Amino acid sequence: MNTQHLLERFVRTLAPLLLVLAWSTAGAGTITGSAHDFSTKAWSGGRICVACHTPHKADTTTTDAPLWNHKNSTATYTMYSSATLNATGLAVGGRSKLCLSCHDGTVAVDNFGGVATPSTFITAANNLGNNLGDDHPVGFAYNTALATADGSLEDPATKTVTIGTGTTTKTGTIASVMLFAGKMECSTCHDVHNTFTVGAAGTGMVKISNAGSALCIACHKK
Repeated sequence: MNTQHLLERFVRTLAPLLLVLAWSTAGAGTITGSAHDFSTKAWSGGRICVACHTPHKADTTTTDAPLWNHKNSTATYTMYSSATLNATGLAVGGRSKLCLSCHDGTVAVDNFGGVATPSTFITAANNLGNNLGDDHPVGFAYNTALATADGSLEDPATKTVTIGTGTTTKTGTIASVMLFAGKMECSTCHDVHNTFTVGAAGTGMVKISNAGSALCIACHKK
């Protein structure tokens, strides 16, 4: 076997392995290959973004996301409650409602763009339902006053954190890189576009690694 044939055989053998490696290590900074890459779904037409966004005829009543394309949920939510909770005004804000339009399980994932017969619902493992009483509270103002009253929370105006990994990171205060209009939302901990996340598969697209409870400790004093 000559050198050319050996090289071609090596490339044929190596190429599939490289493809698998690239897919399994799809890192932060790209939505391609992430949990929100819908291009492999039969209903997507090979498109990644279509379930949430559209370039034309968008839902202009949804103001918390650009060019929104997905059917919104009309569910009423039960919020987290605890005798030790100092935060007040818990409610599902606009950004979190976008997440729950799939993740509360009442609206099909493929219900976008006025599709006639949506039928694909989110998996049970990722379905939060409309009872959020057993989930981390969202929709409340996280500020210096709350941190002082609670005593075990970091001051979001001064505590510095780094979100993301590798070459795609952002460093700043909790308030500047994790909160939205000063509030805790689903996207405080999760990045739906996988831009500033730890990038590993199965991590829920979190902005800070859960190893050693680092994500929790970013805000909670322990």
